[in-house]
Amino acid sequence: MAKSNKFGFAPLDVDTPARRERSVGPMGAAVREAAESLTDATDAKVEKRRQNAKDAEAFRAAQDEGRVLIVLELSEISTDDLPRDRMDLDAVAVSDEMEELKASIRERGQKEPIEVYRGPDGSFQLKKGWRRFTALSQLLAETGDDRFGTITARVEQGEDGRLARYIDMVEENVVREDLTFAEMAQVVITAAHDDGVGEPDPDALVARLYGSLHKMKKSYIRSFVFLLSQVGDALPFPKAISRNLGVDVSRAFKSQEAAAALREQLLLCQTADEQNKVLSAFVDAAKAVPQIQKKKLEPREKFEFHVGSLKVTARRGECRIVSKDDFAALPKPLLERAIKAFEDELRAGPGIKSL
Repeated sequence: MAKSNKFGFAPLDVDTPARRERSVGPMGAAVREAAESLTDATDAKVEKRRQNAKDAEAFRAAQDEGRVLIVLELSEISTDDLPRDRMDLDAVAVSDEMEELKASIRERGQKEPIEVYRGPDGSFQLKKGWRRFTALSQLLAETGDDRFGTITARVEQGEDGRLARYIDMVEENVVREDLTFAEMAQVVITAAHDDGVGEPDPDALVARLYGSLHKMKKSYIRSFVFLLSQVGDALPFPKAISRNLGVDVSRAFKSQEAAAALREQLLLCQTADEQNKVLSAFVDAAKAVPQIQKKKLEPREKFEFHVGSLKVTARRGECRIVSKDDFAALPKPLLERAIKAFEDELRAGPGIKSL
């Protein structure tokens, strides 16, 4: 027996009851599984809704940035709002390159999307991809196949300015080196006359339209802009003018009279070779002009030189001649004739008519 304490009684011996084992019955197991399944399903739905919201946000961002492609009917797209960056579109439409593009689309489908924007009336207007649009239009007309009646397009988002649309239009062709200098210059001239662009200075537009090009190329484009401004309406084959010839002709212009005479000759040309021969002859004629007449006299403060025993000092408003001869001893009529001949000779030279 346990030892009693000071109160005279000992602790009771209490046996620890055995722990009751409880097992889950069939009904409880079913309820538990259903509860766990419901929890898992709820978590999955929450995660799915979270992912859907994230995907929707990403889609809206892509849509706002113009990265979403849509399929349009060809009949929904117009090409009359933005001038094209190519000369002689009719010739391009029947070129060998166009036939090659049509063969590729017929075999493999359209691989590169075009780009469109909303025009003033809300309709779709073509910005980039004129050749792809034309190729599909021709294939639809030739075959009647409905698969050529639609085109994959990227829609411009936001309110891009008129100038930005010109830049986008020429950008891919410039990168591919698919435009001639005459065509690039014509884009500049067209944009300068477009009130929506807001920049009438062609030189300034060259830098803005072709800002990614090397400065030397931009200089060539400016030369062609000047050339087309002078005789562009009389050039029958502007795309056939080489870079060097166009630059040389631009440098050779000295007067409107020369431009008028050149226009008359160009209007008579029937082939590109005839045109370029006329331009080359114009350059050669300009080079034949004496060099002294081609250089602009640059004013100098003072210079000296000798003619025989005479020392001549020239400055603005004064020509001083120093000699050992006694000019006072010479007859006055002789001096007058000499000075008169001197003045006549000066006035007959270039750049001295203001004397």
